[in-house]
Amino acid sequence: MGRNAACVTSVDVGACPLCHSEPIRQFAIVDSTIYWRCDVCHLTFLSSESYLSPEDELARYLLHENSPEDCRYRRFLSRLTAHLIPKLQPGAHGLDFGSGPGPTLSVMLEEAGFLMAIYDPYFAPNTVPLRRTYDFITCTETVEHFYRPGKEFHRLDRLLRRGGWLGIMTEMLESDQDFATWWYHREPTHVCFYKQETMEWIATRYGWRVEYPRKNVTLFYKLEKVFD
Repeated sequence: MGRNAACVTSVDVGACPLCHSEPIRQFAIVDSTIYWRCDVCHLTFLSSESYLSPEDELARYLLHENSPEDCRYRRFLSRLTAHLIPKLQPGAHGLDFGSGPGPTLSVMLEEAGFLMAIYDPYFAPNTVPLRRTYDFITCTETVEHFYRPGKEFHRLDRLLRRGGWLGIMTEMLESDQDFATWWYHREPTHVCFYKQETMEWIATRYGWRVEYPRKNVTLFYKLEKVFD
């Protein structure tokens, strides 16, 4: 783990916020901050005592300067759209879940001919878009912010039609040994960290097919038929 982290293998009480398995174990302590690991779904997550207040969390998000006019941000988001768009039918209806303070992905997809709705608990809190279903859902740099990922993935499954696609971008945890120096958990609004094994568990849980078209991009396909 490195000098700034301590790997603690003792088992402690608690339940995983994704799969609800218990008990969980302490995975690492980095600069006095505790991170937990579930050995069932392989989710790594921040101790709840280190969560920001809603006010501080919002203040962090307001520091983001993302906008549709930012070409660099568009290039970043194209890491997902380049692989998702070819899988979609013309005129498909999508939801950008976690659209942020400067919705951009929805604009890019509208420019490509798709119908888009947005939802964000801070910046687009209208829940009307959550009352229907969609041909595809995008979730970019969002799942790492989920305090209750089990609840949120259940909601995404409900929102996604059969035969639909869920596109996720998040920095994947590849090396446990390098966790202490990994930059991604240094952002205080990031509370959940996913390995490929975690994505595989999610796919199995919901009966989705999973693809990894490029680094840090995961595509889930909700099968059109349920097989016994």
